Amino acid sequence: MSESRFSQGMPYESTSPDDDAPLGEQVRPVNWNLLTAEEAQPEWLDLNRWVDWLRRTYGLPPAVLPPFWHRHDELIWELSALHLHWVACYDPEASASSPLVWHRDFAEARNRLREWVATSGTRLDHDRPTRQTTWPGEGVSPPATERVIENRDEDFAEFVNEDLAARRRIEDRFRVVLHDQ
Repeated sequence: MSESRFSQGMPYESTSPDDDAPLGEQVRPVNWNLLTAEEAQPEWLDLNRWVDWLRRTYGLPPAVLPPFWHRHDELIWELSALHLHWVACYDPEASASSPLVWHRDFAEARNRLREWVATSGTRLDHDRPTRQTTWPGEGVSPPATERVIENRDEDFAEFVNEDLAARRRIEDRFRVVLHDQ
């Protein structure tokens, strides 16, 4: 049996800007749709570290937690909610039974994650965008193309940089509109 990261002295530790918040302060949900680039970067990095800790600690297979989770909105939202739930349940001022609540909810979340992964089509060694159902009256979506996963960490960094650049473009357009008023 191999040692866990925890037994090696490397447990998950948050590095989000809220680390200096007083103990017992309420954890707030992350609305990925509303984050600025400055807010999104530490959230992405913190979530990525936690997801890595989670998969290693619980030995989660790619059918539950695939390497390209970050490329699928449904997985981002589920894992983000699970992360915040974990943070709240393991807060030093949380109830002593909170970890049991988290584990019960984690069991339910694993079932949802399996469903999301099956729907998304992402696997250990390849990925494709989640297929979208075309509703009547909508244009036909182009077929989803699979790609081989060469280096997960490089892809995550590229994905986050693209996400931050897109958020900055939105922020810049918003500033122009405000300036023009």
